[in-house]
Amino acid sequence: MSEVIVELKNITKRFGSFLANDNLSLSIKKGEIHALLGENGAGKSTLMNILYGLVSPTSGEIFLHGKKVEIKNSLQAISLGIGMVHQHFMLIETFTVTENIVLGRETSRYGLLLDLPQAEHAIQKISAEFGPAVNPRAKISEISVGMQQRVEIIKALYHQAEILILDEPTAVLTPLEIEEFGKIIKRLSSLGKTIIIITHKLKEIKALADRCTIICKGKLVDTVEVAQTSEQELAYKMVGRKVEFKFNKTPPSSQKKILSLQNIVALNKRGLPALQNLSIELYTGEILGIAGIDGNGQSELAEILTGLRAIESGKIEKNGEDITNKSPANLFLKKISSIPEDRQKRGLVLDFSVAENMILQTHHLPPFSRLGFLQKDQIEKHALQLIERFDVRPPQADGLTSALSGGNQQKVIIARELSHDPDILIAVQPTRGLDVGAIEYVHRALIALRSQGKAILLISLELDEIINLSDKIAVIFDGKIVANMDALDADEKKIGLLMAGGSLHA
Repeated sequence: MSEVIVELKNITKRFGSFLANDNLSLSIKKGEIHALLGENGAGKSTLMNILYGLVSPTSGEIFLHGKKVEIKNSLQAISLGIGMVHQHFMLIETFTVTENIVLGRETSRYGLLLDLPQAEHAIQKISAEFGPAVNPRAKISEISVGMQQRVEIIKALYHQAEILILDEPTAVLTPLEIEEFGKIIKRLSSLGKTIIIITHKLKEIKALADRCTIICKGKLVDTVEVAQTSEQELAYKMVGRKVEFKFNKTPPSSQKKILSLQNIVALNKRGLPALQNLSIELYTGEILGIAGIDGNGQSELAEILTGLRAIESGKIEKNGEDITNKSPANLFLKKISSIPEDRQKRGLVLDFSVAENMILQTHHLPPFSRLGFLQKDQIEKHALQLIERFDVRPPQADGLTSALSGGNQQKVIIARELSHDPDILIAVQPTRGLDVGAIEYVHRALIALRSQGKAILLISLELDEIINLSDKIAVIFDGKIVANMDALDADEKKIGLLMAGGSLHA
């Protein structure tokens, strides 16, 4: 890994007055796994979007194999052997795996007919060589998120990519899928592919990367050999201070049952059982963590508690009041807030400004509305206060939410929901896509909410997060709660066994 395959020299990118990349230089070696680490809004994705031709630099130069190139669009990047898998996948759900992979580079017979069998054969050959096996004829809507990511990787390889950029590749994967992803990436690297990973996960960097470049506010901080650098050192270089990974919580006090789910039965979008006689009790001043492999009913559980899915039978009560199958608006009035699983589909209106997204449920209330007219000064003032408190970047209340990084979009949602002073917070993947500094802030905010006597239902695929934050843990498998335990008695091995359908008793 001595040959430099990619070199970015003095890259600067401005978006109006916002400086995303500030005279940034970076070199990538052939066959290495190179991680880009930085806070949300540090400029990592912008830099890689420049390399992939999605964004033009304000100034600076790009070299491939020592030769200067100008990459004006993604088609040109692909022709130069560069592929990119985005944080939010670019797949058409109604198309098959093969149709998505060949889109834009279709093979035909006699110049007239689409030759899907030939493409399927090529996809199977790539799968056999590199490991990410998929069914070429499966529809995207019918396969898991982890499998969709494999499709994106195969699509890049099908287009002859030698340099593969992966933006937050494990943000939506389960622990088992993350393990399989790691094997695929190491296999690709061993066969000479160059991998660039944009990530916030320090464990992921330690497990996979050869070198890591740290970026802060658009500037290069350092490039380090990962094997010689600890997680704590990486975190310090990224945020400029010591980061706490674990918190000492005082025991919950004056607990009172606030939420009760009794024998809940609910169906998924296909009409199949998703929750089967599920019962949960949540108390004030506690965090109850729901641990499970993705697809075991967590999404449906969150949806029934936020009014997005009706239950078939059972009962939901808040402080003894029946709130079964109430609307989202009604549940909001009952002081139940939520951080949704999918921030772009359920949490935000991307074409609205940051300020407008901050008042989605309260736009009709004072001080944001007067005599039916929105009060822009009050809306902006409110937004700027939350932007500063939650460190949303760039700090522009009137900027489009769609222009924010995924992590900063998540911060907008968290800021809005915590500003409502909820009695109950349904937090689904609350730190997905956030850097370690932001994760620390969110975790402190959740613990502070708990200390105020509020109740939090935490649904997360991150076992570290579940174990570190929760007072009690419920393990969900196949739509049922299979175990309840005190967090002090929990460990990853024990929970992992239960998540996979195993038993703690021989």
